[in-house]
Amino acid sequence: MAKFVRQLQFLLFLLPILAIYSLFTIYPLVKSFFLSFTNFDGYTKTYDFVGLKNYARIFVDDAITSAISYTLFFTFGKALLVTLLAIPLAMILDQKFLTRNFHRAIFFFPSIPSGLLLAYIWGFILAPISSGVLNNVLRELFNFGPQPWLSDPLLAKLSTIVVATWAITGWHAVLYLAFLQSIPKDYYEAASIDGANRLQKIRFITFPLLAPAMTVSVMLLLTGGLKVFEIPFALTKGGPGYETYSITQVIVQRGISETQYGLASAMSIVFFLIVLAIAIFQVTVMQRREQGLQ
Repeated sequence: MAKFVRQLQFLLFLLPILAIYSLFTIYPLVKSFFLSFTNFDGYTKTYDFVGLKNYARIFVDDAITSAISYTLFFTFGKALLVTLLAIPLAMILDQKFLTRNFHRAIFFFPSIPSGLLLAYIWGFILAPISSGVLNNVLRELFNFGPQPWLSDPLLAKLSTIVVATWAITGWHAVLYLAFLQSIPKDYYEAASIDGANRLQKIRFITFPLLAPAMTVSVMLLLTGGLKVFEIPFALTKGGPGYETYSITQVIVQRGISETQYGLASAMSIVFFLIVLAIAIFQVTVMQRREQGLQ
């Protein structure tokens, strides 16, 4: 009886959280799924069932197809760059030197301000005119003409990835740093006794033991990249053309600006399934990698 009462108490504590989660997550998801089969425009109180028409429109809309390709390019490009930079940076910040705490704070700081604010600042730096900060520096130092950083399709895509990478690399370096500091020093001492050099220690001790951190980091990078909105929007407004439209930007535009709630809901459901599939695949693969390194 006492055990039952205790479990009931735990359940009562969980009920408020469950209610909030259901209200702000489960209910909107179910409502979006329902609206995706209608032509609801946000004004009329009646819903006309249109079947899979909204889902079919997703794959013939140039803005949507461009947004899907760009979002995937942005997501995997940022995840690759951040991972390649964050691990070496964490290893450097793990060394003992006088100003290491100051340097840790400096690298972590870009992840604190709003991504929208950072993107507007970088928009001034990367302005594709002669008065842009970067173009001005290149002209003064190397006599280069103005480069279309945000108006050329390829350069615009790469610029958004670079800015996003700059903003979040320090945060992920701190994540890796926490795992680095949890690795027992005895492993490195035993490896030194066996004659292992620094590269061998990194390959056979550091990297395998950082596998759980990489699983978490890459999952956050992928899910965050797929949901990106503020950095491409602030830098390019989705241009030139539809080249840097993100999926979330198109959903907002179709749903709120154009009041096509049925189409936007269908896009949201497809987007949810894409994020879910990529997250499950990534976690499964990297967990198997962890087991293989043990």
